[in-house]
Amino acid sequence: MLKIEDVDLTPNPQALKFVVNETLLKFEARNFTNKDEAIEDSLASGIFDIEGVKSVFYMENFITVEKDKETGWGNIQKPLISLLDNFEVSSIPAEKDVPELNEKTSELVQKINEVLDVKVRPALAGDGGGLRLVSVSGKIVTIHYQGACGSCPSAINGTLRAIEGLLQRDVDPSIRVIAG
Repeated sequence: MLKIEDVDLTPNPQALKFVVNETLLKFEARNFTNKDEAIEDSLASGIFDIEGVKSVFYMENFITVEKDKETGWGNIQKPLISLLDNFEVSSIPAEKDVPELNEKTSELVQKINEVLDVKVRPALAGDGGGLRLVSVSGKIVTIHYQGACGSCPSAINGTLRAIEGLLQRDVDPSIRVIAG
């Protein structure tokens, strides 16, 4: 039986992070911005059945729910608790194989992912979000914010510049980071 152990505020006023008592995913992060995207995922699809839910992000042992501005959290939290009380973690679709870095993965991409894994992703997860490395084209790094970070004003400006600064300092001073 899945239980909410804690509810954390995020920098995004429309998103809450719900820490649960079981591991949902071991290495993947899943981000859904609408019900159609979540059709194959029993957990996300069930959460989207709750009126007012705008996006669902989950990984490890937490679920971040973003709501629309018109819906109060009381209208979402009670149905979410009920859904999780009756939800079997075993019904979550299996994780895909973790892509292994290989000789075809550029050294630059490996270094970027290392910095993101050590210094950025844990901090974003602490705020109920995450990011995916979309592409590296020359020295332009494109990232996609997930969860609470997806529509948070501070992610769009401040966090993006902080990530760029880390990558410039730790990888290459000419790197530019954009959100995509």
